[in-house]
Amino acid sequence: MPLFKRNPFGHILFLKKWIIRIFGVISHGRYRRFNNLHIEGSEILRNLPENNVLFISNHQTYFADVAAMFHVFNASLKGRDNTIKNIGYIWNPKLNIYFVAAGETMRAGLLPKLFAYAGSVSIDRTWRSDGKNVNRQVKLSDVSNIGKALNDGWVITFPQGTTTPFKPIRRGTAHIIKKHKPVVVPIVIDGFRRSFDKKGLAIKKRNVLQSMVIKEPLEIDYDNEDVKDIVKKIEFAIEQHPSFLKVDSIEDYAKEEEELNKKREFWS
Repeated sequence: MPLFKRNPFGHILFLKKWIIRIFGVISHGRYRRFNNLHIEGSEILRNLPENNVLFISNHQTYFADVAAMFHVFNASLKGRDNTIKNIGYIWNPKLNIYFVAAGETMRAGLLPKLFAYAGSVSIDRTWRSDGKNVNRQVKLSDVSNIGKALNDGWVITFPQGTTTPFKPIRRGTAHIIKKHKPVVVPIVIDGFRRSFDKKGLAIKKRNVLQSMVIKEPLEIDYDNEDVKDIVKKIEFAIEQHPSFLKVDSIEDYAKEEEELNKKREFWS
């Protein structure tokens, strides 16, 4: 009998629990003190099954989005409605929460590696690597690992695969939904892009209202809806269809994208 219990990925749960506790305490003030996190729909989380739940969300930073979800999920499971007040909930966190992330991001330094141990399902992106566009085959091991995580618990994924808003939904998420038939819960976040840097580690601006809206699970006909239909359903559920783009926001997003492209060209 092993001394320490491990999850399906070989991570020691005792160690994982302490990593979540430590980072939970460190990050809590980012959503309660420096900025304020407005939450809606957290009661939905308590009615979800223990495993085979897939959360789909838009994406604004590498790590702050996921950290906020860990806080909200654990607070809700400890009976808190739409609040992460009183951090005692982090002492006994749910240990079978995973998040899908790019492997190159999670291997880039000690801190991301610790984050990865807390619950990352790392995948190699098929469309981008090291800041450059690529076109490569999906690794079957990546698909298998996402299935393994769903079998064990809850999985958070960002189906656009980028922090740039209103980018297309990657079809791989729809294929995973058809294959594993999970409960699919949409989450819409906002404010993280303004309050954090792109990595989500440094506070860029204080007193920003961040928001997280957890929606009712999607109704999906896993057998009869095709991938295209599911992609469209995801696009609307996480409010990333072009119809959600406000006219006065187009210039802001265009400027941000232009600045990012200039930085990529400079460093490439």
